Amino acid sequence: MTQLSLCAALPSRAVITVAGPDWRNFLQGLLTQDVDTLAQGKLRFAALLTPQGRLLWDLFLAGQADGCLIDCAAEHRAAILQRLRLYRLRAKVEIAESGVAVWACWGDDPPPPHALADPRAPGLGWRGYGPVVGDPTRTEADYDAHRFALGLPGPADWGHDRTYPIEANFDLLGGIDFKKGCFVGQETTSRMKRRGAVKTRMVPIAFEGAAPAPGAGLLAGGLRAGQVTTGGDGAAMALLRLDRLAEGALTLEDGRPWRVAWPAWMGEAIPAV
Repeated sequence: MTQLSLCAALPSRAVITVAGPDWRNFLQGLLTQDVDTLAQGKLRFAALLTPQGRLLWDLFLAGQADGCLIDCAAEHRAAILQRLRLYRLRAKVEIAESGVAVWACWGDDPPPPHALADPRAPGLGWRGYGPVVGDPTRTEADYDAHRFALGLPGPADWGHDRTYPIEANFDLLGGIDFKKGCFVGQETTSRMKRRGAVKTRMVPIAFEGAAPAPGAGLLAGGLRAGQVTTGGDGAAMALLRLDRLAEGALTLEDGRPWRVAWPAWMGEAIPAV
């Protein structure tokens, strides 16, 4: 019997259904991702931004036969529904909560049926919607550890209305389509892209011992080079000023050295330091 990949329910996520004759045009003008070409059975990463271009919420869009599922943070689903309905106006679109469960799979074994490939980075795995499958001993914490090991930030790192999506690497993770046309917050997002080198990004760091508290400063030659967003023993995610990494020795506020653990998927975004 074929063994399934490692699977875990993601109770921090919830689902919104979007359908109706105008569902594509409606979402196309709101989200950072191209919805017009979203096919049934495909998954895309996206975001809903403020008009000023800051990141409100990350979203996954799962194509359905007559609409799509929006996979979002459970704690923000009510606010997202409210925002979508605010923008709906006269569009012929149906927006509703769904009780469908969200789960994720990862590992080297084949995914279960109906799992959708996570488009963000190689090795991340798959996401699914419906009855949870796989090993019931796996938890969302296990999945978060897998995501973190690949160097991907999560919602706890970018917060709410605090970070620009390019700073959170949405452009590198396939979360922004710069060719699709207008969306909410597009002007600021496109301007940051046109400028070329991005000075500030979320990057994993490594050090010895316990992680500094979220918000703790990171130093490069005595200059503030960024701050910790989330982390644990020996590793953390940080929002870094990449242009300051060559200023000198990298130290935590308590004097311990730290280093950047560059993930392979960042590619050309890694500066020469």
